[in-house]
Amino acid sequence: MLSIKKYAAIDIGSNAVRLLVSNIIEQEGKPTQFKKNSLVRVPIRLGTDVFLSNKISVENTERLIDTMKAFRLLMKSHKVVKYKACATSAMRESLNGRDVVDLVFKKAGIQIDVIEGEEEAAIIAATDLNKYIDPTKTYLYIDVGGGSTEFTIIHEGNPAASKSFKIGTVRLLNDMVQKENWFELEEWIKINVKPYDRIDVIGSGGNINKIFKVSGKTEGKPLSYFYLTSYFNTLQRYSYEERITELNLNQDRADVIIPAMRIYLSSMKWSGAKNIYVPKIGLADGIIKSIYFDTVSSNTQ
Repeated sequence: MLSIKKYAAIDIGSNAVRLLVSNIIEQEGKPTQFKKNSLVRVPIRLGTDVFLSNKISVENTERLIDTMKAFRLLMKSHKVVKYKACATSAMRESLNGRDVVDLVFKKAGIQIDVIEGEEEAAIIAATDLNKYIDPTKTYLYIDVGGGSTEFTIIHEGNPAASKSFKIGTVRLLNDMVQKENWFELEEWIKINVKPYDRIDVIGSGGNINKIFKVSGKTEGKPLSYFYLTSYFNTLQRYSYEERITELNLNQDRADVIIPAMRIYLSSMKWSGAKNIYVPKIGLADGIIKSIYFDTVSSNTQ
């Protein structure tokens, strides 16, 4: 017997807001399949508000409400049966975050969960990495966001250590990251990779996905540290405007891609990794999984 349901995940990040609709395919005797059906991304840069003024502006609150109304209509059109909306770094640090969450629920009917960095890291780490990783290898999984970056050590297919750091692309863009933050990250990576002979990196997030697409590599093949360094140097030779007009980057990608590469390159250097794998997964995929497994768990109790 075949069952196909649609679940949705809303990821309210510091750089952008995303709606992922996935098909949940269940067939007797076979493992459940999770297939992406639709992905919509709206670049509401909540992080710029929060990291500079500690509050989400009236303008961006209205934009967020409009976006949530649109997402609600899209979910209705898709016949989504369950959804979950999670807000990360910008929302949890804003002084008026709770007011914004309440206003979104009142005006758009979307309930938002504001999650802590460690929970964010755990949700991301729970994504379906098995088909992307070799269980005999050890990986440093890096999910770069606008306000924070989540790091997970994966050894023999299981998370061995996980931590969230307040180092993100929007925060870096606004010069909001101190040297101490970098030192703390460097120390954490070096301590946690020390027991292992070799580390490969898995990268997720919109910026590394874009870099992978530009590289022309086939899915499953890694990008080398050398390639990333070379592309990083290339990007720096272009102005923000030239990255849009000559390199065909979206305007909300053309500025944050450089600080994102700083995070990936620094992490690869400190871990001694020579390669980075780029599966198309992230927080939204993890949210879909969490909805499914919570449902299965409640049905079996």
